[in-house]
Amino acid sequence: MPAVLIYPLAALAEIAGCFAVWAWWRGGASALWLLPGMASLALFGWLLAQVEAGFAGRAFAAYGGVYIAASILWMWSAEGQRPDGWDLAGGALCLLGAAVILAAPRAV
Repeated sequence: MPAVLIYPLAALAEIAGCFAVWAWWRGGASALWLLPGMASLALFGWLLAQVEAGFAGRAFAAYGGVYIAASILWMWSAEGQRPDGWDLAGGALCLLGAAVILAAPRAV
């Protein structure tokens, strides 16, 4: 599966897992939220390990840009907080950075 599909799925899994912890720790939700949260974080780790990259650090660095943009979308869709122009500009810059990392020509 190509990174362009894996990264959004990994971001959703990571954000959902972290949100479960947030809901329990800061939102007063039941500790049972931690069970699907941990499963989601394990799925995130597995998905990220599927990215075809020569080095884990490069795969993680490129993923970081996708994570930032996905977090802004989460804020909007799940939390009802519409992103402002600064949020959108920052997210776009991060996606551009991820694209540079992934698409750069490299010697084999």
